[in-house]
Amino acid sequence: MTVTSEATTAWAGSLTEGSGSVSFASGIGTFPVNWKARSEGSDSTTTPEELIAAAHASCFSMAFSHALSQNGTPPEKLDTTASVTFKPGTGITGSHLNVSAVVPGLDAEKFAALAEEAKSGCPVSQALAGITITLEATLA
Repeated sequence: MTVTSEATTAWAGSLTEGSGSVSFASGIGTFPVNWKARSEGSDSTTTPEELIAAAHASCFSMAFSHALSQNGTPPEKLDTTASVTFKPGTGITGSHLNVSAVVPGLDAEKFAALAEEAKSGCPVSQALAGITITLEATLA
């Protein structure tokens, strides 16, 4: 079964002076977007990179949870942050995954190997193959 996900952006004005909003077909909300937030950062306006970070963190968590479960050591908890870097004039330059996990019965070496496998196997990581993806994994 193929699933298609959709988001829509309404934009008005030029790149630097304009603004818009992105809304999700799932109905989870509508969020403002603009160039200033993208190029300078913002605590109240989202960016394409923040949306990619959300996708990457959730996809990696799902892939890692699956790998751990397949190993016979399902996680009690995974906390994943993805940090996507954008450089104006260059574009998206990288994504850093940082995961902290509680996984009973798993040694640090196998944990690290499964985390790397999940990083490579995650469909969002594969879609981001043109950028550097790094991983920091901590077994709590």
